[in-house]
Amino acid sequence: MFAVTRLRVPADDVPAVTAAVGVLLDALAARPGFRTGELGRAADDPELLALCTIWDGVGAYRRALSAAEVKIAGAPVWLHALDEPGVYLTD
Repeated sequence: MFAVTRLRVPADDVPAVTAAVGVLLDALAARPGFRTGELGRAADDPELLALCTIWDGVGAYRRALSAAEVKIAGAPVWLHALDEPGVYLTD
């Protein structure tokens, strides 16, 4: 499964959020079931970013998000998250 979190970030804050995503990805990488993750910027909207992570399954993803170190690392990132569904199952 994969998760996509879209972030609306003011242009001046993009460098700080990009750095914070690196810290978050390090914290996620330490969790069981994490495969990979990356951050991208929308080609036509420089203030819209997307964080995509790939997991062994929904359970691994949800357990990872419950970990204290992930919550702490994710706080400055998720502050900018759009409120929309973001977990997708693959066949």
